[in-house]
Amino acid sequence: MTAPFDLVIRGGTVATASDVFAADIGVRDGRIVQIGEALGEGAETIDATGRFVLPGGIDSHVHLSQPSGEGITMADDFESGTRSALFGGNTTILPFCLQEKGQSIREALKCYHALAEGQCYTDHSFHMIVSDPTAAVLGQELPALVADGYTSFKVFMTYEGLRLNDREILETMDVARRTGALVMVHCENEDAIRYLIGRHEAEGDVAPRAHATTRPVAVEREATHRALSLAEVVDVPVVIVHVSNGPAIEEIARARARGRKVIGETCPQYLMLTADDLEGMDWEGAKFVCSPPPRDKASQDACWTGLESGTFDLFSSDHCPFRYDDSAGKLNPKGRTSFRHIPNGIPGVETRLPILFSEGVMKGRIDLPRFVALTSTNHAKVYGLERKGRIAVGMDADIAIWDPAARRTIRHADLHDGADYSPYEGVPIQGWPTDVILGGKVMIRDGALEGRKGDGRYRPRALPRL
Repeated sequence: MTAPFDLVIRGGTVATASDVFAADIGVRDGRIVQIGEALGEGAETIDATGRFVLPGGIDSHVHLSQPSGEGITMADDFESGTRSALFGGNTTILPFCLQEKGQSIREALKCYHALAEGQCYTDHSFHMIVSDPTAAVLGQELPALVADGYTSFKVFMTYEGLRLNDREILETMDVARRTGALVMVHCENEDAIRYLIGRHEAEGDVAPRAHATTRPVAVEREATHRALSLAEVVDVPVVIVHVSNGPAIEEIARARARGRKVIGETCPQYLMLTADDLEGMDWEGAKFVCSPPPRDKASQDACWTGLESGTFDLFSSDHCPFRYDDSAGKLNPKGRTSFRHIPNGIPGVETRLPILFSEGVMKGRIDLPRFVALTSTNHAKVYGLERKGRIAVGMDADIAIWDPAARRTIRHADLHDGADYSPYEGVPIQGWPTDVILGGKVMIRDGALEGRKGDGRYRPRALPRL
């Protein structure tokens, strides 16, 4: 007789964004079909006794295989990046597709799909980065792409070659208003940054630590206020990504008090690192160069408060990996001469969930449902992943089984990304995913990889549910 389920997960403690309960889970044809007690036989069974059974993580802020400037190569392609994500308990990632100047977004997406095809260990979808908002892009390409399931796009207020001026941001936001898509904004004032860079270089202050002092809280706070004001002018929801400090958080809270729909996101670096990490001897501080930069203890506390209080909806990695000891990475020839040539970004897709679980859940800062919401359920709602982010009948069987008693120390030698370091080296962790299931298929069992690259698939998305 054929077993009624392809897979049964028995004896675990199931957590959703609203509840925690003991139950078995029955999976058939890649979906959850039953949740209850003493389920029937499965062709395969996992005993989850003493462990938590959670929705697979969704990391909605990831950079892979992204063009990063002449002579600079990103450390992770889709194979290594999704493998690393999987080992960290993630089953879906949303990388960015960068439109370069003069390129159509459709052509950029074609290139990214080719890079991802047959290489992924997790499911994936794409955000679009709009760097060249021509009349054709705004009037034709973006609306057509939204209809095809690319329902979010990002704009930058910093980085020459990427940043848009206020009018261009307004025009891009207007496409979101007309189509129902969602705009994400990187909030830093480029003109202020360039002024501070010039002042630092004139004084010979070019070591990695200067990256933080040329991107102070004020430039993020001002840009956050401006982005929220522009969204209010157009009357659209907006996502403020990788928020690093209290004053920017306060801007989000004030906008919400005015009745605006604002999604807030923060990342592990703003909980675990400070600007002091950029002080490393012999250019070691380059390992921690990212934008916005890490701040100070007060900013860490403010970000924790934002996670605990609900100001933040999303906890993402902003995984943007470069090798450190590499002429095509952090220590490229120009990068050795000035902080402004050091590639911005740090690895973190594999350690995102363990850090928040250990520092948040196990230390009592947040409860398990809040962890699930911040790392999976809210990402699915915000970005239109309709069958993901929840343990419920009918949902994709994307599941991570966690051992809350597991104790590890983060060592890059144990991780699976393409970088050559972790910014969290030596951090002690309690709680780690032991088994990861993607669409009903066991991809990681007892910490060992069983799935194959290509098991992960591209997923078009619906409009956001805000």
